[in-house]
Amino acid sequence: MNNLSPSFVLDISRLLSRAGRSIPTGIDRVELAYAEHLLAYHEKQTYFVALSPAGWISQLPHRTVSEFITALIHGWNLGEKKYIVEAGKISNILKAYTFLGRSLPPFNKPAFYLLISHHHLMKQKTISNFLLKTKCYFVPMVHDLIPMEYPEYARPREKLRHLKRMITVVKLAHAVIVPTNYVKKSLDSLFLQENRQNIPVWTVPHGVYKQQITYNRFQNKPIYDKKKPYFVYLSTIEPRKNHLLLLNLWRQMIQTRGKENVPRLILIGKRGWENENILDLLERSPLLEGVVMEESHLSDEGVIHLLRNANGLLFPSFTEGFGLPLTEAMSLSVPSICSDIPSLREVGENIPIYLSPLDATDWAKVIDDFSAHGPLWQAQKKRLHKWSPVSWSQSVAKTLSHCTTLVQNA
Repeated sequence: MNNLSPSFVLDISRLLSRAGRSIPTGIDRVELAYAEHLLAYHEKQTYFVALSPAGWISQLPHRTVSEFITALIHGWNLGEKKYIVEAGKISNILKAYTFLGRSLPPFNKPAFYLLISHHHLMKQKTISNFLLKTKCYFVPMVHDLIPMEYPEYARPREKLRHLKRMITVVKLAHAVIVPTNYVKKSLDSLFLQENRQNIPVWTVPHGVYKQQITYNRFQNKPIYDKKKPYFVYLSTIEPRKNHLLLLNLWRQMIQTRGKENVPRLILIGKRGWENENILDLLERSPLLEGVVMEESHLSDEGVIHLLRNANGLLFPSFTEGFGLPLTEAMSLSVPSICSDIPSLREVGENIPIYLSPLDATDWAKVIDDFSAHGPLWQAQKKRLHKWSPVSWSQSVAKTLSHCTTLVQNA
């Protein structure tokens, strides 16, 4: 990277906690992308660690981590179920290693401790002790401040928990990675309050996997009836994602037009929390039956297959830190209809159609246009042809390049 040959210490605690699950979350994908890139391009400079239940951050065996990351890539990205099982088994081995308390020695050259998830940011003392022992620069990623800014969309205790995480960031970080300037603005204000406004906050947009741009393995597999238009919403089912707007809109369209004249709505994602009214509609509304579908166990390739053939991505969320589904859809040249919120505006630029997340009438009009491949849909298709996605490799490389500036400016 430069003549300083820095080392990178990647914390994979979240990946270990999530291994064995069939579908990754957005944050899982980000941490996996960083691990994949570091193994591919900086293997000899990279060390892996994880939090032990015993309360310390422990070094992990490199070869076993490499096998673990490979299994996750095959399991999550390519949908090979045997590798999901394999990743779960390897994660148990790695968790056992954390009890050994193998600590990294102090580095005699620049080293950066990267905590890409929020996994154990509440453990300020643990992180502080690790930094003192290793002499690492601490560079965490803050995905959003939603639990603090919009506590009504989070679990009841999450506001205070997230505040505790951010206090750790403000007190210990040498620099911070954020996915959008929208998040940066919120975080900058916290640093200002603590008189640490000299700490760099780097905006590094998330990338997309290469196979999301080029993969065609699913091209000839059957999908929902191609003669009937369908739309996709890719998201955990939880209140801030605003599924109710779509479900009530679809119910209204079915009542006035009949099921045969309404496009399908495919909800891709796990069921989250505090969503009883949403689930009541999904499970008990006879009008939605056969028109609104749930897909909760799709691999990345399966999601790509559905997205590629959809009339559009719908994204009516009330608030986001970034919005990975939008960049994924755009990388496949799939038109999108999104909430008019700052983070999605920043990510999508001038390409999607932006609408109020409360205005069902406007959503219905644009959905009708997209269903018929109308002028709005066609215009967005033309805009998508001029847009180029950022790969995960480019995204991670930008973060690592930023890290070296800490040394240069020291």
